[in-house]
Amino acid sequence: MSKNTDTSAAGAVAGDLRLVNVTKRFGDFTAVRDLTLTIPQGSFFALLGASGCGKTTTLRMVSGLEEPTAGRVLIGDRDITRLRPYKRPVNTVFQNYALFPHLTITDNIAFGLKRRGVKDVRKPVQDMLDLIELSHIGARKPNQLSGGQQQRVALGRALINQPQVLLLDEPLGALDLKLRRQMQIELKRIQTEVGLTFVHVTHDQEEAMTMADTIAVMNLGRVEQLGSPTDLYENPKTTFVANFLGQSNLLPGKASGTVGEHQQVTLEDGTRVLIPSARNNASGDDVIVGVRPEKVSVHASIGEVPDGRNVLTGGVIVDTSFVGVSTQYIVKASGCDELGVFVQNDGAQIFRPGSDVVVSWDPSQGFGLDGKQDIEAGAEADLEAAS
Repeated sequence: MSKNTDTSAAGAVAGDLRLVNVTKRFGDFTAVRDLTLTIPQGSFFALLGASGCGKTTTLRMVSGLEEPTAGRVLIGDRDITRLRPYKRPVNTVFQNYALFPHLTITDNIAFGLKRRGVKDVRKPVQDMLDLIELSHIGARKPNQLSGGQQQRVALGRALINQPQVLLLDEPLGALDLKLRRQMQIELKRIQTEVGLTFVHVTHDQEEAMTMADTIAVMNLGRVEQLGSPTDLYENPKTTFVANFLGQSNLLPGKASGTVGEHQQVTLEDGTRVLIPSARNNASGDDVIVGVRPEKVSVHASIGEVPDGRNVLTGGVIVDTSFVGVSTQYIVKASGCDELGVFVQNDGAQIFRPGSDVVVSWDPSQGFGLDGKQDIEAGAEADLEAAS
């Protein structure tokens, strides 16, 4: 199967997957709120969020396992909102794989084709075994496979029916960390090769950022922010996204004029820092300055700080953690009780707890958020998703 393969199901119109003003209520609880979303054909799209944010309910409405309370689901110009699941050009891969234990890998993959009455399944099954790189063990049964191999069989069984959209519901959640990272690469490779639309539901930020072309960060049934992994990480629009997608240092302050192409912000202790005006998402004078821990440097004295950087003085190392590729510090500095700093281990001095330090960062690496938001939004969701 390749990107040139005709993947349209009979009667379907190829095109983008679109959700238009979709709402789903369960009694008094609204799981998804007026969601409008376009997922480009052939893209790898991730719905990312903590438990209860509405991402799985959204996936189930696309698959037909749930019916929207309001709104429409379309593929291209075809409205599939009321179609039964088996009539939709959509297949789903679940976390538990749901393989038939009494059938071989080959027969598991061939099952859908045989059910549809396809007479000669040998070539498409062999092509799929080649794609998922399991041709050498096609005669084995699921209980003879590793978790990663079972996951690939489930993927092959779904892909062989040539759906327009493949839905992935936490497909790597049952794998250990090392295998999960290997399968992230494999999933991306397969998606790139077959060229189908993949919609991946996950609570794992690293997983979404590794594989997806576009990520929708969901919160309370809505999309908090939509964009590429780089866009979301480098320029979050809300405190929720800044806290949920990776780690951020967030420092409240007040806008206090402009300096060239930068917004000046005066922090609560009077320290003045700069952020790019183009990356300031605050609409008023209340601004939360954000900077990622790996963008921050730690110095033994003010004399070591290069010119033009934002500086927080009076720093003390509270905690030092050596994690191999980097040393991670928690610093108490002017106006900030807990500032995270990640320093690459390239031979530089490692500071011990209690050391007096100065921290700095390049103004171009910061961003600004609306100061009226909850500065802790997303932090608890991050902990819940990681558990």
